[in-house]
Amino acid sequence: MNRFEVIDRRSMLVASASLLAGLPLGSPQLLGSPGPEPAANAGQAKSVILFFLCGGASHIDTWDMKPDAPVEYRGPFASIATSAPEIRLCEHLPKLANQAHRLAIVRSVGASVSTNDHHAGYYYNLTGHVPDPTFLSLGNDRRPYADDWPSMACVVANKVPSRSSLPNTISLPHKPSKAPYTRPGQFAARLGVEFDPLFVDGSLEKPLQFQAPSLALAGGTSAELLQSRKELLGRFNQAKRDLERTADESNWKKHQERTLNLLVSSQATQAFDLSSETEATRQLYGTSVNAMSLLLARRLVEAQVPFISVFWRENEAIADACKSEGAWDTHGNNFECLKKHLLPEFDQAFSGLLIDLHQRGLLDETLVLVTSEMGRKPKIGDPRSGGTNGAGRDHWTHCQSVLMAGGGIRGGMTYGTTDRYAEYPAENPVTPADIAKTVYRAVGVENLQATDSQGRPYHLLDEGRAIEPLFG
Repeated sequence: MNRFEVIDRRSMLVASASLLAGLPLGSPQLLGSPGPEPAANAGQAKSVILFFLCGGASHIDTWDMKPDAPVEYRGPFASIATSAPEIRLCEHLPKLANQAHRLAIVRSVGASVSTNDHHAGYYYNLTGHVPDPTFLSLGNDRRPYADDWPSMACVVANKVPSRSSLPNTISLPHKPSKAPYTRPGQFAARLGVEFDPLFVDGSLEKPLQFQAPSLALAGGTSAELLQSRKELLGRFNQAKRDLERTADESNWKKHQERTLNLLVSSQATQAFDLSSETEATRQLYGTSVNAMSLLLARRLVEAQVPFISVFWRENEAIADACKSEGAWDTHGNNFECLKKHLLPEFDQAFSGLLIDLHQRGLLDETLVLVTSEMGRKPKIGDPRSGGTNGAGRDHWTHCQSVLMAGGGIRGGMTYGTTDRYAEYPAENPVTPADIAKTVYRAVGVENLQATDSQGRPYHLLDEGRAIEPLFG
């Protein structure tokens, strides 16, 4: 059975808000003392927005440009000055250049992965854990496992107290990638499915409309019926009998309670309704589904959701031109795809998010994070798409950049450097584990201990440490 398929095949609702990935291995608990008192600016972020550029965004063509490198590395793009003296960005990011004083760019993220592929890159950058050998032996057949390490989002969902009727972590506008090749690293896994994200769908065709498949009613189920807790729980129990999986009774009751609360919540209905936003606000972000996903993320921050993940939705109309799935995996025609499609859309949407959060007084308490599963190979030419003539860049897991803003992060700065070709970290090298620890520090998560179903303690992330110079 596909672990990610719907659970009630007959009539009701798909409880992916509660029942998505992996078998629960026990609910984690805090162990021991709470640890040292946090620094003054620790835990300033009440929410995190993770903007994940699916496919592997080219660092050398965007925010770690090398204008003095040979042309076969640097490409045709020029760099431009920004609102921060320390930061130069690609000429095709003019709106973001005006917001650079709010940005911190970590340029020395080294995430070498033996498989050099998307699955492993997702896992490493979303969890902070080095991919295990199964990523090498199975490649794209490596499915999410019940004993995987949880994503940053799910750790925060577990550790931060709930502040609303919405789930502690929500993911949109899609779940990468298409089944059965679902990317590992998005889920709670060993933490237990009750900490999985609520997955919300958006579409290219109707970018203003979002829906959570887990909350779709069918089979004549009405709003009035939802008020009958006995009837609803009876249907859940039938779904449980229909579902061929292992889940202990306490976790199942948590799923019931969580989904019932969400279904009857007016806050959930309001948060997903973008029609109440003004036309001027929508135009600030742009018109694409990725832009509207960031606008929805801002609304979820206002609704006090601790962690929102926005995974860039690919546009299959440009897939052939870019030798990709229509996102940032630019194996061919890298520069035209970036110039005409990817960078303009990103530039407006992301800069719009920063402006909107700032104007509403939310940026200081919202950590905004932009990352990807990898960078792109600095030397131009991928053999799979015509070599040098194909003007593409291959996968490159040895080096990438991460953008941060808000949530206690100092703006207008860079951290770390790469070598003259942007191939490898040079000064202040860090890893995805350090990025994850920085996120945890920003939201005030200090204790990363948990227990498994046998009561045995384990640590959610031993490696890495927060990048302290980023905090001001």
